[in-house]
Amino acid sequence: MRRLRRWYGASPLHLLLLLASLTVTLYAGVRLLDGDTVGVLVWFVGAALLHDLVFLPLYAGADRLGGAALRSPPGRWVNHVRVPVFLAGLLLLVWYPLILRRVPHFTRNTALPDDVFLGRWLLVTAALFAASALALLLRARWSNLFRSAPR
Repeated sequence: MRRLRRWYGASPLHLLLLLASLTVTLYAGVRLLDGDTVGVLVWFVGAALLHDLVFLPLYAGADRLGGAALRSPPGRWVNHVRVPVFLAGLLLLVWYPLILRRVPHFTRNTALPDDVFLGRWLLVTAALFAASALALLLRARWSNLFRSAPR
């Protein structure tokens, strides 16, 4: 056991979970590539290239511009802005056809209204920022509470 831990660097349970995860991933990959293999591979490579060549420079540049605009060193507060921006952007990316009303005949096909998604996305985004601001406030209050306590 000691030799395995020294050779592998972690516990045998970690190795077992890693092998199980790789097995599930391999099974999912085989099932996914069973149909349109070329289409799936083109989509996967295209998504990776789009992320690495377009999205990563965009959000890294936006992060630097945001830090430069605030003219302060990034402290612990910066993740309280990054997380809601990321989650709101992810929701927009997934649901943009409905948010921007780009789905023709949505109401006719589903009997659901198509004019509520923008407002709901804005409400969810506002709630994400409000929860993040509350978490930052509580975090600052908590750290001040323990910093000023006598030892």
